[in-house]
Amino acid sequence: MTPRRTPRSVSADDLLATLGRLTERARAGAELQQARVELAEALQREMLPSSLPAVPGLRTAARYAPARHGLDIGGDWYDGFRLPEGSLAFSIGDVQGHDVEAAAFMGQVRVGLRAVSTVIVDPGEVLSRANDVLLSMDCELFATCTLLRFDPETWELESARAGHVPSVWATVDGRYGVTDDEGGMPLGVQAGEGYAVTRRKLDQAGSIALLTDGVVEGPSFPIDVGLARVVRVVRETAGADPDEIAAEIMKVADSTGHADDAAVLVLSHDAAGPAPW
Repeated sequence: MTPRRTPRSVSADDLLATLGRLTERARAGAELQQARVELAEALQREMLPSSLPAVPGLRTAARYAPARHGLDIGGDWYDGFRLPEGSLAFSIGDVQGHDVEAAAFMGQVRVGLRAVSTVIVDPGEVLSRANDVLLSMDCELFATCTLLRFDPETWELESARAGHVPSVWATVDGRYGVTDDEGGMPLGVQAGEGYAVTRRKLDQAGSIALLTDGVVEGPSFPIDVGLARVVRVVRETAGADPDEIAAEIMKVADSTGHADDAAVLVLSHDAAGPAPW
């Protein structure tokens, strides 16, 4: 018969030592995670533009809010820049994933769109070329995006979407809605993807709001409800100061309890040209 092992008694000192080791390990892990969160926040902050371009008759503004939980920060962006031929380009997007990797990938997408836009005018072709560049990087992440090109000479707005949330628009004469542009796959998913371009003449003063899904969607908060709230905001403030509109739209994001980043880019414009939306 095998003799039984006498259980080893655990002293208070043993328990305290074990607790100390576990506490130290947890603290080290928490500090590491906090460092990653702070790095992601810094990357996001430094990669977003300090200002947006504008021309007489077109005013612009943007807002960004990080995720409510640090672990989820990292992939939303907005951007605006002048093109060599005199047009203005605006983009907004959302990288799949979070943390430092998503923030870094976001920077690559944003810079890629800028670079391609300087040599290609058509927004759909810009997205197609940027998509191929991202796929050549052999990265597992992908990004949704909306890209606009505004021509201050013709007052024409061209837009293309890569799997992104629709934009919201309204004019001072009472028209409003959600864009139903034909879009393509997110960037970085499928090679050779094409992106249709929608062209509109801005015939009435109004405002256009570009969003990320963190603005209109949250835990147990459906995206259609969020979009309806943003439509109401833009409809009631069409043509007003874009910064004020952006601030009101971000209140919608607060109401959804968004667990993701949230970004909004607003263009308020005067009227030009006879063609309707």
